[in-house]
Amino acid sequence: MRVLVTGGAGYIGSHLSDRLLAEGHSVVVVDNLSLGKVANIRQNLQNPHFRFSEGDILDAGLIEELADECDAVYHLAAVVGVKHVLDDPLQTTVTNVWGTGVVLRAAARRGVKVVLASSSEVYGKATGSPLREDNDRILGPTHVSRWCYSTGKALDEHLALAYHRQRDLPVSIVRYFNSYGPRMDPQGYGSVVAKFVNQALDGRPITVHGDGQQTRCFTYIDDTVEGTVLAGTVDAANGEALNIARGEEKTIRQLAGTIREMIGSSSEIVSMPPETEYGEHFEDTRRRVPSVEKAERTIGFKARVPLAEGLARTIDWFRDTR
Repeated sequence: MRVLVTGGAGYIGSHLSDRLLAEGHSVVVVDNLSLGKVANIRQNLQNPHFRFSEGDILDAGLIEELADECDAVYHLAAVVGVKHVLDDPLQTTVTNVWGTGVVLRAAARRGVKVVLASSSEVYGKATGSPLREDNDRILGPTHVSRWCYSTGKALDEHLALAYHRQRDLPVSIVRYFNSYGPRMDPQGYGSVVAKFVNQALDGRPITVHGDGQQTRCFTYIDDTVEGTVLAGTVDAANGEALNIARGEEKTIRQLAGTIREMIGSSSEIVSMPPETEYGEHFEDTRRRVPSVEKAERTIGFKARVPLAEGLARTIDWFRDTR
């Protein structure tokens, strides 16, 4: 099978491409390298079953040309990372919504399967535990730019489901919960783990926002990719949104302490107002814990890498690449 991966030079996209190639598929990656890196896909550049096209998902002609050559599309290209979103909410909204429309329209020309990468951010400030895929969304006001990412991802899901219901396009949606692992950019996706690891390795203060008692669940990259591949290959996922996550809840302060201990760092853990780093157009969410029952029931997904093991692998990678 020939597969198009948008954003395939990014953190998750590059790991997904590795997995698809290992399974014998041909992979076409399109990435504008605004957040992705050639270094993430260098290991595949000489592979005859791999092709890299530097380009933008807003380029409808290019996306149509690439999608016409492929049997499936994994759409991961997006503006991600809190800092990027807050620095440029205009580009975030245009890329994440209009770009997804371009990809879905191109896929619909031939009716090829689409897996849409969404995010736990769609739940907004909802703190019901665990968060099920059919939970209500609770968002902050529009003048807080942080919520444009959540809104954009929700619009992406609406578009995908509309194509599925009205055009019979096979589409499945994966909602990632704090994926982490090798190739993370401290300024990009999964930045809290990458930031803490790099601060601890450098001996700098580990900066925790607020009291650090906000909780998250972290999913190692191998599990993120496994859930994404299953969503693309199990027919029962068509027309469904699925949480791809590991329900191992940690406070952010606990995460900082664990990373410091594993590294053996002398870094001090310090609290700082989130506004210091992100400015006034930011709101945090106190708790975000996923229900994983639907993904297990629908596609047989179960995250298998415990946080301690995943952190150890991630720390080793950052040490080896410094």
